[in-house]
Amino acid sequence: MDAAVDSLEKALASARRNVAILTVAQAIQGAVSPISISLAALAGYQLLATDKSLATAPATGFNVGTAVGAALIALVSRYAGRKMSFILGGIIASTGALLAATALIRGSFWLFAAALLLLGMSAGFVQKFRFAAADVSPSFYKPKAISWILVGGVVSAVIGPQIVIWLRDSLPGIPFAGAFLAIIPLALASIAVLTMLRLPNTGQKHADSKPARPLTEIIGTQRFITGMLCGIGSYALMTFMMTGAPLAMVVGCGYSPEVSTLGIQWHVLAMFGPSFFTGHLITRLGVEKVVATGLVILMACAVVAAAGTAIWNFWGSLILLGIGWNFGFIGSTAIVASSYRPEEADKVQGFHDIFLFTVVALASLSSGKVFNSEGWTVMAYTIWPVCLICLVALAMLVRKTPPRTRAE
Repeated sequence: MDAAVDSLEKALASARRNVAILTVAQAIQGAVSPISISLAALAGYQLLATDKSLATAPATGFNVGTAVGAALIALVSRYAGRKMSFILGGIIASTGALLAATALIRGSFWLFAAALLLLGMSAGFVQKFRFAAADVSPSFYKPKAISWILVGGVVSAVIGPQIVIWLRDSLPGIPFAGAFLAIIPLALASIAVLTMLRLPNTGQKHADSKPARPLTEIIGTQRFITGMLCGIGSYALMTFMMTGAPLAMVVGCGYSPEVSTLGIQWHVLAMFGPSFFTGHLITRLGVEKVVATGLVILMACAVVAAAGTAIWNFWGSLILLGIGWNFGFIGSTAIVASSYRPEEADKVQGFHDIFLFTVVALASLSSGKVFNSEGWTVMAYTIWPVCLICLVALAMLVRKTPPRTRAE
């Protein structure tokens, strides 16, 4: 018994150390996303001479890149390990930032979209942080580990928008380029932190472990399907609204870029701020209840967004959008993480994130199209049917799953 307790304490200590390092890296490199999303549509709109409906194409490139990054890191991790994969993500981020600044200096829209694709790829690598934290943690610590990774996003939520506000005009006559150049030192700092990781090989099988199941068997389980559906619903809706919000505020209503950027900052803070207690709520209430709460909050976001175009409508809906995403996405990640064994992790996570960010990319692209053709209010109305479908799936999972299994 003493040996078992000692082994568990060592495992928990190791997990906490790795989670702390990943949290710091998330805090630094996670700023790439708010910088990119805050400026992608506005810079794209500025660079386009005609067909302004394509303004969100760079933001779509970012989300496509995230899907590509999710596939790439699954492949690289198998041969080089997760630590080296995460470091590669930092290198990709710095390369994409340099290319984005170059595109803005040259006034090239499609080069800018390609740069956002690279920055999105780096974000796909960062998305793996949450799974890495869960995989190195004992089962009872997994929800808290995932939450702590997203706590790092609170720092990102401050760093990213402030860089945009202070540095977007730092290069005279070239708006936004300075903010993208600032990503380079952030990526290098993240690489320095990630070199301290000591991650075990999650693909390694133990002597007493069962044979890894085929991918088709795992992704066919009700638990995986429900977790992925709710994760996709939460993330796609968040991206759909967040991508369109700067256009709605600046282009649609004439607010300043500062107002738009501060709105995104409040949104990103709301995305990651609840992570301080989301893990505790999952442990206390159950993961399905937390995901359902997130979906209901997303529906409330739609009500506030559709109620008017005052600043408080935009900022309030963006805050609710962030909170709803936090509960929905952390909970969904925990559901997915409980659907596979350690030796099955890489292939399941790779499939999950590729599918997730492909849908997210489509949501990002459709954001500009729907805004230009139908307006902000119609965008808000799309939230309800998606959330209702996810709530039905959750209810079916709860009915089928024994209470003890749900608690674990």
